[in-house]
Parts: sequence; structure tokens; C-alpha cells
Amino acid sequence: MLKIIFPSVFILFLAIPTVRAVPPKDDSNAADANRNLEGQVNSVSQFSDIKPSDWAFQALQSLVERYGCIAGYPDATYRGDRALSRYEFAAGLNACLDRVNELIAAGTNDLVKKEDLAVLQNLQTEFATELTTLRGRADTLEAHTATLETQQFSTTTKLTAQIITAVSDTFGNRVGGEPDESRPYFANRGRLNLESSFTGKDLLRVRLEFGNFANSNGTSQIAAATGTGMTRLNFDYDSNDTLLVPHIRYYFPVSDSLNFVVGPTGIGYTDISTTVTPPTIADDGNGVPSLFGSYSPLFRRGGGGGAANWNITKDLVLTLGYLASSPNAPSASNGLFDGGYNALAHLAYYGGQGAIGVAYSHGYSPAGVVEVAAGTGSALSNAPFGNNIATSNDIVGAQGFYRFSPNFQIHAWGGYIWANAKNSGLSDISNGRGATDSLFVNSGDNANVWFGAIGMSFPDVGGRGNLPGILFGIPPHVSNSDVRQDRDNAYHIEAFYRYRLNDNISVTPGFWMILNPEDDSRNDTQYVGVIRTTFDF
Repeated sequence: MLKIIFPSVFILFLAIPTVRAVPPKDDSNAADANRNLEGQVNSVSQFSDIKPSDWAFQALQSLVERYGCIAGYPDATYRGDRALSRYEFAAGLNACLDRVNELIAAGTNDLVKKEDLAVLQNLQTEFATELTTLRGRADTLEAHTATLETQQFSTTTKLTAQIITAVSDTFGNRVGGEPDESRPYFANRGRLNLESSFTGKDLLRVRLEFGNFANSNGTSQIAAATGTGMTRLNFDYDSNDTLLVPHIRYYFPVSDSLNFVVGPTGIGYTDISTTVTPPTIADDGNGVPSLFGSYSPLFRRGGGGGAANWNITKDLVLTLGYLASSPNAPSASNGLFDGGYNALAHLAYYGGQGAIGVAYSHGYSPAGVVEVAAGTGSALSNAPFGNNIATSNDIVGAQGFYRFSPNFQIHAWGGYIWANAKNSGLSDISNGRGATDSLFVNSGDNANVWFGAIGMSFPDVGGRGNLPGILFGIPPHVSNSDVRQDRDNAYHIEAFYRYRLNDNISVTPGFWMILNPEDDSRNDTQYVGVIRTTFDF
């Protein structure tokens, strides 16, 4: 019995150019396979799409004329080049087996010829090595598949990570004229992103983060040593190397032109929109090393909330977002709508060689957590009325970049801030020399702050993946105020060179100088040097 069935099955496989296990569609089942197949044919010539030159012609002819167990489709075609579903395979195999059983029952003499058996034996001998190899590969593949299924992290979640280490130091007397207190230091920041998709188009990101760039009271080490936040690094996050979950973000589209982003914590403007800078320039681990130089301070706001992105056209995107500073706190002057918040409207146009965007941001900072300039400018620009006065702010900004060639690109951004005092009282206000003065602030007092920068970078110069660049800018500066304005303009001059060791590791030496730190020419120039090493995997 086995010797009778095996030749038929073997010839059936020869007659199938491609055999794949194809999952049935929702409307496919065994009955469908039988309904789709026409009755048995008596000659291979009944198939309109089979020609004598086809490589499987003889096998088909044998199955039709000797065994009569090949069926076609209602349109008189065989469709030998299409994928075979499991249902169709079962229907065809069943037809052949039924025919073989009929022949056995009828006692047909030439059911299996000696020539067929000889051909099969010759094939088996000739391809013994290949069959053994294929069997070994299949066994190995099954073992690897089983290992992956039992040991994989998740079927829907992938892990990405970025680890940054930096050796840094500053040079120059501290703001206020005190001797340089900074010493070379070595610190790190790590991010582990768990990213999941449930529909193939959405994305849930849960971030685990750790770092040790701050001192015991949470102040940036380098800012504390120099007396100004203008010397801060772009990645100087601190959790005392405790692993925290500071960021949860969920992105989901509702149509080809509209998508939403929501998150209860750690959502910034950069998570709901784009900084409109060249690729990687704004990246903490692979772009500009300084906090001020990486992208516009307008985008350094966040909390928890949501945003909508509307593709007005293919190249024109409008972002509308609202982020509360402490949405998880149900106490007074906190929560989703009763505490600090920032709202963004950003219109960006993307062309073939560059992009440009205009943005408007409105925000409110309760007393005690005022940071109008997002820590990038002078202490006065961050709290124009001191930290004891609740402050609202309105910001307009423009940003863009243009790539002149594959190896040369330029980017720029700038903005203007209107700050308004929301209550009255005495407040400690920075004097630009590392100390404060107690001044009286009236509700409704105004202050104006402006900032800007322009940079040039040279992708792949010196090697694939490398990125040298320079940047010149004016950190946030209080140009006009009802209470106090900055004495002078500070100037930020920076150069860096990202050297790509491989796809996963880069090393970036960076250097910048701050003329007139804290917007006061009485302060000595600050020099900052850093060697950043980034691991992406």
C-alpha cells in the first residue's frame, strides 16, 4: 500500500511549482476549496494556461491521464504559478488518494510501473546528500524557532536603548568673580525604551531612565560649579542612578492625515511635534552637546497631556497640544487644568531639501516652579520676577534648516517671550552675579525675553556617519522689564565633532565658550569641554 501511494504523492509535489503554508482567509474553508475546483479533467490540454514547454507539464500529464486526479478551476485554468493554500492541498491530495483506492479496488495491473519505481530510486540516490542537508536545516530551524518562542522578550514589544557617558570640565572663574570651582567629572545617563504596537500603526513607549549628572539637591553639577545654566549639557539628567519611569507616550493614527499623541508623564513638545532641525542635530547622544545649542528653548516644555497632528497636505503639518505640568496631582493648584501648563500650536512645512516652522506657545508656571526659558538662559530670563511670583508666558518662534548638499547643511531658530507677573509681592530676583536682590513685583508687570542661534553642520565629512558642526547663538536674554533687565548680551560659540565608530557607538568631542555669562560682562568667560560617548542599541 505504501509503495502504491508514495509515487502518487511524490508526483503530486512535482506538479506543484511552489508549495507554501498560506493561512486561509476569513471566507476560506475546506468546502470553499472543493467548490472552487472544477470536476476532474481527462486531458492536460483542457487547461488553457498549461503549455508543453512548462517544466511540470509531464508530471501534470501523468497525473491526469494515468491517475485522473487533477482538477482545474471553472475558467479552465490550472494556475500553477500561484501559492497553494492548505485547503487546496488537502482537496487535491484527497482526490488523488480516492483515485488510487479506486484503482486498487479494481485490481488495475499497471498501477505502478517498474520504470516509476526505478526513477524514484534513482532520484532518492542522486539527491540523498541534499535531502539529508535539508532535513538537518529543517531540524535546526525548528530548534531555533522553539528557542525564540520560549526566550523572546515579547511578541509585540521591542527594546531600544541609549547609554551616554561623558567626561567634562569647565574653565574660567565662577559667575560673580569667585575662583573656578569645577573639576573634571565623569557621569552617565541611560534610557531604555520599551516600544509596543498593537495595530502595526500605533506605538506605545514606556521609558526607563537613570543618570547621575546632578548634585544632592538636584541642581546640575556643571551649573552649580559655574554659577550659570548656560554651561549645561544637553543630557545632564539625574536620578542618583535610580531607575525611574519618567516617560510614557502613546501615538495612534485615526486616518492618513490625523494622528494623536497622549501620555500621563514626561511628554514634551519634542514628543508631540518636531524641532525642525536636521536629522540627529537635536539628539541628546548624537547631536549638539550643549543644552542651549541643541534646539530652540521654545520646545523645552512638557508634562502630561495630549496633542493632535493634522497633515493639511503631504508637506504641511499642524500640531495642537496641551501639556499639564503635574496632571497626576489632585491637590489645589495642580492637576490637569488647575496647575502649571503649556499649550502649543506649531505649523511646519517640509520640503525636499529642508523644512521651516512657526510656533506659538502659551504657558503658566505657579510660584516655586518658574522656568520661562527652560533653564537655557540667564537666571533672570528663567524667572524674570523671581521664583516666588506665578508667571505666564507667550512665546512665538521660528525654526528651520536647509541642506545645500549631502555634506553641508545650515539650521537656525529664534524666538521672543512675553512674560507676565500673576501676583504681587517681594521676590528674590537674580542680579547677574550669582546672587539675588529682594524686589517688589506688581501683578501685571511685564518682561520681554528673546533668543536665537544659527548653526552649520557637515554630515559624513571625514567618514560615513561622522558629523562635525559649529553653532553661534544668543541665549535667552531679558531685553525689557518692569522690574529688572539683563545688563548685556551673552554669546554662545560652539564646535563639536561626532565620530562614528560603528552603527552603535559614537564619540563626540565638544567645546563651547560663553561670553558675558548670565548676560553680564562683569563675569569671566566660561569655557566648557566634553567628550561624550554614546551607545545606541
